[in-house]
Amino acid sequence: QVQLGESGGGLVQAGGSLRLSCAASGSFFRVDAMGWYRQAPGRQRELVADITSGGSTNYADSVKGRFTISRDNAKNTVYLQMNSLKPEDTAVYYCNAAIKEKAWWGGVADYWGQGTQVTVSS
Repeated sequence: QVQLGESGGGLVQAGGSLRLSCAASGSFFRVDAMGWYRQAPGRQRELVADITSGGSTNYADSVKGRFTISRDNAKNTVYLQMNSLKPEDTAVYYCNAAIKEKAWWGGVADYWGQGTQVTVSS
């Protein structure tokens, strides 16, 4: 069974930094794109950043220049370095990964982590 395990959330003051990590574990053939989403109270879940297996990245306009997504393919792990944090970055952050479980059959399925809380105080 495939699982995504997240770590690194917490409470930080505005202007501070946090680093989130998410590792895929279990039995699978390949991990394709990985990414981070966030959901603030009363708002829809939104894409923060994603990265392909080849390293191409995409960021929400609101985090460009402050957040950096990266991955270690050997460890099936994605990271989100968050700098210059703002109170509006407060949300539950979810890891997402597109994973192909079987080499010879089946497609790619989306998996989600359990979420990690990031709170930025002003």
